[in-house]
Amino acid sequence: MKRNIKSLLTFKVLADAILIDFIMEKMHGISRNRAKALISNRVVLVNNAITTHPLTELKVGQVVQLDRSKHKKAFHSNDIDIVYEDPYLLVVDKRPGLLSMSNNTRQQTVQTVLNRYLEKGGGRNTSHLVHRLDRDTSGLMVYAKDVQTQQSLIDGWQQLVTDRRYLALVEGELESQRGRIQSWLTEDKRFITHSSPVDNGGKFAVTHYNVLESSNGYSLVECELETGRKNQIRVHMADLGHPVVGDHKYGSEIDPMRRLGLHAYMLCFTHPVTGKHLNFETPVPVPFEKCLDGK
Repeated sequence: MKRNIKSLLTFKVLADAILIDFIMEKMHGISRNRAKALISNRVVLVNNAITTHPLTELKVGQVVQLDRSKHKKAFHSNDIDIVYEDPYLLVVDKRPGLLSMSNNTRQQTVQTVLNRYLEKGGGRNTSHLVHRLDRDTSGLMVYAKDVQTQQSLIDGWQQLVTDRRYLALVEGELESQRGRIQSWLTEDKRFITHSSPVDNGGKFAVTHYNVLESSNGYSLVECELETGRKNQIRVHMADLGHPVVGDHKYGSEIDPMRRLGLHAYMLCFTHPVTGKHLNFETPVPVPFEKCLDGK
């Protein structure tokens, strides 16, 4: 969507700063809540990219702009949050229970939500899936705005992604605080993934885990994927005897949150077009914290 240059307030970053503090200073002492609202309402751009994280670190030489257009409409969705956008791609935080995409055009998916958003913006772009999250998993995902960017991300995914981590709320307390799980995964006709400790012709899978907190009969585990297989974390946690909470498919017998206890909370990658390194991290989901706190 083209922007009216006259509607933009432009500031050059002369010293390293935090975005929300920078906005408060440049807008002559507006309140912190007002500055946060401006950022969350998608009217703040850093180097021409819409930025919605108040704590974004600014570096000397970057350019910050505020779009004052009266016709600017904030994006609101109960299904996703857009945490980053530029002319080539979007990074979103997906709610659980929503498919990444579907061949059924009438079904609500992340892709259909994004396509409506892009259409309302007046541009010609549509969203293009780069990688998937299970329907019941929440967290960070990348969508391209054009086929060329999509293909660049897909082809270079292993090289471009520098860090990708999940938070898993699992049953019980793990015997080891950190470790490495490896196995070979195969999927049966019922779409259930099976794990073997020896090579049985399946797909080799490796998960590194680190227990962040244990309380009230649950453990919050950070999982880092060395490989990205379907249902990998869910199967590997079940292998340890500590299934992901709410994961009836792989052995969980409880569902206190009425959702799967798996969230893709960290994603770091190199932009396929600009070469800029992008880092995104979301907080621990509130239902996870309530389980740990016994609420």
